[in-house]
Order: sequence, then C-alpha cells, then structure tokens
Amino acid sequence: MIRALYAVLPGDVDDPANPSGGNRYDRRVLDGLAAAGWSIHEHPAAGAWPYPASADRSVLARVLDALPSGSLVLLDGLVASAVPEILAPNAGRLRLAVLVHLPVASEAERAALRHAAVIVATSTWTRQWLLDRYRLPAERVCVAAPGVDRVAAVPGSAAGERLLCVAAVTPLKGHDTLVDALAIVGDLAWRCDCLGSLTKAPGFVERLRRRIDDQGLTRRVHLVGPRTGPALAAGYATADLLVLASRVETYGMVVTEALARGVPVLTTAAGGLPDTLGRAPDGTVPGLLVPPDDPAALAGALRRWLTDPALRDRLRRAARARRETLTCWTTTTMSLAAALEGAR
Repeated sequence: MIRALYAVLPGDVDDPANPSGGNRYDRRVLDGLAAAGWSIHEHPAAGAWPYPASADRSVLARVLDALPSGSLVLLDGLVASAVPEILAPNAGRLRLAVLVHLPVASEAERAALRHAAVIVATSTWTRQWLLDRYRLPAERVCVAAPGVDRVAAVPGSAAGERLLCVAAVTPLKGHDTLVDALAIVGDLAWRCDCLGSLTKAPGFVERLRRRIDDQGLTRRVHLVGPRTGPALAAGYATADLLVLASRVETYGMVVTEALARGVPVLTTAAGGLPDTLGRAPDGTVPGLLVPPDDPAALAGALRRWLTDPALRDRLRRAARARRETLTCWTTTTMSLAAALEGAR
C-alpha cells in the first residue's frame, strides 16, 4: 500500500542562502520517506514563519481546506505554531502531525499542538520541554532525532588553531559571546571561520562586525556566509575544533556533523547540546562544555585547547570513537515513519 503524506514546510526549505538545521532535517526525512515508498506531496508555505502576514495565513488555510478528508499532514513546527485557528477546524477532518525543531514558547504554539494527533520532537530534550511546559499527553509526543552521514575522519593540525563555527549569525547562536572569548585569547595563534547565514538578523550582524573590528580581530575572525554541500564539507575538512556558543539549542546538528568527521566540539551546556555531544564508548566526552553567555568560561576552554597538546589528542580520540556511535538518517526516517503511522 502506498502511504500518502502531505508536508507543509517553510517556504525557504531549499534556499541555499538560508540553510538551517530544521530545513536540512525536513529535506532529508522527506527524501527518506519517498525512497521508502511514501507518496510525498509538498506544500512550501511562503512567509516569515513563525510570524506570517495575514495573506500567508490565508494561503495556508486554503491549502489545508483543499486536502482530501482523512489525509495525513505533517506540518513543520515553525508554520504550525503560528496558526492554531487554522488547525482547529481541520483537526477532526485531517490527521495532523507537527514536527517541532525549536519550540517558540507561545500560547499559540500550545494551542496548535493540542490539535495534533501526534507531535514529533527532534530531540529527547525537546520532548521533555514540551511535556513540562505544555502538559501534552506523553503518548502523543515522539522523538525522531537527526541522523548524520558517515564520512572520513579529518586529520586536524598539530597546533589545533583552526576554529570553525557553523551557525546562522543570530543572537541565539551567541556569536557575540564567541568574539568576546576570542579577544581574551588574542595572545594565542588561531583563526576562526564562521559559516552561516548573514541575513536572518542583519542588525545583529552589523553590530557583530563592529565588535570584531573594535577587538582588532578582523584578520582572524571571518564571517564567511552560508555554505552548503561540498563547500560546507570543505569547511569541516580543514577544522580542528567546532565552536558553538549557542544560548538556545534543542539538538545542534552541526555537533554531530563535526563528530562524524572526528572533530572535537567546544559548545555550551544549553538545552540538548550536552546530550548531542554525548560520550565515546569509554565514557570520555568528545569535547568541552561551558555555560552559555559566559565569554570568560569559553575563553578558558579555548586556551586549554590551544595550549595543551595532550588534551587535544584525548579529545580527538574521543571524537573519533564517538563517531562510531552516531545514528544515520535511515534511523531518523524510520522513527518518523513509525510516529506518522501512529497518527494514521
């Protein structure tokens, strides 16, 4: 039997100028379901979700109203969280599933999720957050954690001075904290390439550029812009350490993408990041964790990495061991399929 799925996605899901973990997740699992025999009908929703214009809401309402009764519909959480009034009249007619990457923590989202037959969180941390904050029935909230592609391990340089940050340049990703920390270790040798969209928060990007200039780091901190595919892979291939200073993070796909290459990770203990970083089979953490919004702590960890060859060796061994425990996208797709079958 062919299983049909109608997927409502953010309109920029395939925009290479605005890559995001959520968009990459959506694309990988829908392609995986199609490969497994599902009939996928995509409906990209134009608009600045989760803050759409009234015209965008109207278009979405017409899309849902036109779907055959009994249809299984998967909505990206960015879209669903903004339109509980559109989901409500369709909840009895359609089988609604919502995929939550990052909760927006709003009453509208709470109401929207109560209209879903099943909610799929992309991390165990997110599932627990939804249960605690919204008091949803536990049996309706499932987890389908992101997978990662198996790739060759990168060698890394002896000095470990090639730092990489992969994240859209926004306040939530903590680039300002990172720049302040890098200024503290300015006496050491390092270079930091920041790969990620520069258009999501243009005011923040402008202030960050001034901050980099004021700290005298313009030749060492590079805001490269978004990279996808081979260009992103090339960034990982030359990295010694992934640095992610996020203030909020439910999973952090870039963490496992680095670990899949044997690259250690320095990140914050925000949200689901400690679980994503995980441990090697021998219990060793393949990186370093610091509190969010703490430039001094981040700088201290950077100094340890840059000045302690034994630490670098230990973390690299742990990262290469951790890569053997990472799950693939096929597992993710199977988890999502099982959740959707429950919604059916």
